[in-house]
Parts: sequence; structure tokens; C-alpha cells
Amino acid sequence: MTYANAMALVETAWLEERLDDHKIAVIEVDEDNEAFDKVHIPGAVAINWKTELQAAPRRDFIDGKALAGLLAGKGISEGQRIILYGGNNNWFAAYAYWLFKYRGIDNISLLDGGRMKWELEGRPLTAETSKPTRPGLFGPGTDRPSLRVFRNDVVYRAEKGLGALIDVRSPAEFSGETMAPPHLPSEQPYVAGHVPGAANVPWSKAANEDGSFRSADELRALYEGAGISAEDDVITYCRIGERSSHTWFVLSELLGFPNVRNYDGSWTEYGSLVDVPVEIGEAA
Repeated sequence: MTYANAMALVETAWLEERLDDHKIAVIEVDEDNEAFDKVHIPGAVAINWKTELQAAPRRDFIDGKALAGLLAGKGISEGQRIILYGGNNNWFAAYAYWLFKYRGIDNISLLDGGRMKWELEGRPLTAETSKPTRPGLFGPGTDRPSLRVFRNDVVYRAEKGLGALIDVRSPAEFSGETMAPPHLPSEQPYVAGHVPGAANVPWSKAANEDGSFRSADELRALYEGAGISAEDDVITYCRIGERSSHTWFVLSELLGFPNVRNYDGSWTEYGSLVDVPVEIGEAA
């Protein structure tokens, strides 16, 4: 079984052969640019998820006009195919992919395995930064509200016992044993636990050791084993929305589930709300 959206994912070998193709724009997306500043894929530009994609001081994303301006400022034009990649198994690259889709940008792909797979295979890296000689031409797209869900809908589902919710965090986070992974302590909810009725399918189960995605057959079996099917109206969530974007990508783009929404507020928001249902304990 092949992936549902053949354009959504590109292989490392495919990209290496096209590094000089001006029809392609490569963007490394991460929560900071430390790794990019050391070495990165030749010709790539960087987007800082925290400082460039957030609409500070609010907790929200930049709007479509600002996103178009950001891309144009990086020298990217609408006719180019955007290839996104990053560290942490493409967490924030998948987050950017979801956001771009939400803002109506379609000509995008994720690099399978991201930075880790590229490095493991010994593919070209450089410390040289590519600066655009002139701005690109990029106009805002049309938002797709069907890709995003907000807290009221999640709370309603929890109170009514409606599915299908997928908590993609680790079992320790899901059970309430921990609030966040040890290396990611910055954003904290007020209480631990999970949304009642949620299935716990950690994002990592969808990835191979090199960061690439498992086969379509393996992925379908993984989620069907958790009671999630293509007929469901699915909501994914994690702690701040990056790991849930990874799972959203799997379900929506690789498996072709028609109704998948990302709760980017995730547990940092839900676990800080007053008077909402919360469960503690391991998944059934």
C-alpha cells in the first residue's frame, strides 16, 4: 500500500539530486536555529518556529498575510515546491507543514526522516548561509478551518464521551506521571493527565529508528489497533502541538483520513483550564 498523498513526502536521495533546482525551496524549521547555524542542507533557509511563526504576544500563529511575507522575505515564490525538514524527527517541520496547509499553502512536502536521516546517510551539509538576492513573490492563501480544533470542541467531546481523540504523548505523560519530556520542560500545563476517552498512540510509534515514517500498511495497522479508522472524526493533541502535527501528517497526508484536526493548544492549554474533565492513569 502506497501513501495517500504522493506529494506530501520526499526521499533524501530525491532531494540531493535536486539541490540546484531553482524550482525547489528547502526550509529547515525548528524551535531554534542552533543546529542550522552549525551546518544544514546546502541552499536551505531557516525558519525559527518560536520567533517567526508565532504571533507574539498572543499564543497563536501569524496570519496568512504575515506567513506569505515571511516566505517572500526568505526569497521563496509561489511557483516553487517547498521542502520542509528539521530535527527531533521533523517535529517542528511537521508543525510548519500543518500550519502552511491551514493557511492555504499546498505546494509543500516533508523530507522523510528530516535532518537525522540526512546526516545518518552522509549527505551534503554546509555552514554557508544562503541569502536571497531579492524577495520572492508570495501571496496569502485561504485558511482551512477544518484542519484545526479549539478547546471548546475538545471539552465538549470529553464531557459527552465522544471520540476519536488521540493523545500522541508518551505513556508517562498520558498517565499523569510526568508533565513533559525531561528535555522539554519549558511549557507546562497546570495539571497532569489526559482528556477523558483519548487513545494513547505515541507519535514515535509511527517512525523508524532513522526518523523516517513506517510503511502505510504498518501505520494503518497501528491506528486501527487503537480503534481509530478513516471513518472517524479525529483530533490529535500532545503538549504544545508539534508532536500532534506529526501524527496529523501521518493520518491526513500518508493514510488519507478525510477528517483529521490538530488541537495545537494541546495539553498545555487543556491542562490549565478550570472545570474541565481530566483523567489520570494508563491507557486501557
